[in-house]
Amino acid sequence: MEAKGSVFKYGDNVDTDVIIPARYLAIQDRKELASHCMEDIDAGFVGKVRAGDIMVAGKNFGCGSSREHAPMVIKEAGVSCVIAETFARIFFRNAINIGLPIIECKEASEGIEAGDEVEIDFDSGLIKDVTNGKSFQGTPFPDFMQKIINAGGLVNYINEEQ
Repeated sequence: MEAKGSVFKYGDNVDTDVIIPARYLAIQDRKELASHCMEDIDAGFVGKVRAGDIMVAGKNFGCGSSREHAPMVIKEAGVSCVIAETFARIFFRNAINIGLPIIECKEASEGIEAGDEVEIDFDSGLIKDVTNGKSFQGTPFPDFMQKIINAGGLVNYINEEQ
């Protein structure tokens, strides 16, 4: 499985309240909810993001409350992968549960800039910044996690296995 897209870059400690502000959590429609993704930190994000684009961030991405809404709106907005130096553990788990690929890689987090075109090979964990010609080695997912992501999340994976 691979991803390719343009980068949106953010800093350290991007919390779930800026990924999807709490004032929108009563919205039931996923598309409408995703239309508010990142608006408190990047007001133009939803107008610029295209299917397949990639988020890159620093340390502790997804910290804050444990809502599954955060990775869900990122995925629903069209983001194909989030690369960060580190993820908050509950965000990491929620991302896998809903089928959003994420990769921890400090070097990529530091070396990739906003607007760069990036290609990711999830099987190997290889991240290529096509814009600057650099490559970074992220941690690939174990097979069982790749199966969950490929199925579109844990619920779909369990339903497919039965």
